[in-house]
Amino acid sequence: MRTHSLALIGALAAFPAAGAPTFSLPVDCELGETCFIQNYVDHDESDGHLDHTCGPLSYDGHKGTDFALPTTDAMDAGVNVMAAANGVVLGTRDGMIDKVIATEDIPNLNGKDCGNGLSIDHGDGWVSQYCHMKQGSVAVSQGDKIARGQVLGQIGLSGRTQFPHLHISIRQGNRVVDPFAPDHLGVCGEANDKLWDDGIDYVGGGLIRIGFEVGVPKFASIKSGMAGRVRVPSQAKALVLFGYAFGSRPNDKMTLTITGPQGSVFDHTVILEKTQAQYFRAGGKRTPIGGWPKGTYQGAVTITRDGTQLDHQAITLTVD
Repeated sequence: MRTHSLALIGALAAFPAAGAPTFSLPVDCELGETCFIQNYVDHDESDGHLDHTCGPLSYDGHKGTDFALPTTDAMDAGVNVMAAANGVVLGTRDGMIDKVIATEDIPNLNGKDCGNGLSIDHGDGWVSQYCHMKQGSVAVSQGDKIARGQVLGQIGLSGRTQFPHLHISIRQGNRVVDPFAPDHLGVCGEANDKLWDDGIDYVGGGLIRIGFEVGVPKFASIKSGMAGRVRVPSQAKALVLFGYAFGSRPNDKMTLTITGPQGSVFDHTVILEKTQAQYFRAGGKRTPIGGWPKGTYQGAVTITRDGTQLDHQAITLTVD
């Protein structure tokens, strides 16, 4: 969903001012393992959208970077939001509930699309803003001096959002700056400059998580974290592997394989037909007469794009 800032909306910056600060990872998680970047700043000034690589991981008018969690269970467990640079708190908001926003509820936000969050002044006109934080978690106040890496609160689901994440936007003066390509806003393509510290890199899609189930799970169960088992009985009605992923493009391929004590159980490749922000695919087999052989089963999901592996995850299951 589109995120609006706490009075930080402005035109896109054509270039950052000299002496721009650098920003560290603003969330206490491991990119590619326990969190991922779902959306980037929109570089298409028309009604369409393009991220800074000319890829589709954005949406029309998006002015920040979205650091997402794989499940709402992970949000409930608590993932800290951290200051990306030194500064002084300009303002905060807290008290909004964590919920997936429905279309009919958007007017009730009364412009508070950012949800719970805060903004930090880094000097020389540079400001960062943090949105969609967990209700009751904001741990700083207006006027507080903030050090890089200081805990500000936790990732939540407040405001205008569909999944648990931190939206962070960076502004210089009254203009939004893309930290992945500060000199190239409005013109997507290869960019060698960035304001992020090393280790925060563009990823054009991949797996969020994989899991075993005894039937094809509902998408809501996958996103919440409820779907996924580590043990099943040998008489379970079926053995199914699912792959939950983000950033698909037409003709991407997802391969799901299950191997058991007696060899291959399931091996299937799905060709994806369209661009999707988040999606899942699942496949498996019904339980044979007499049940599944007891023991350890391996599941693997691989995504390929243009003949090159984009991502791969593996998991084990015990049948007893």
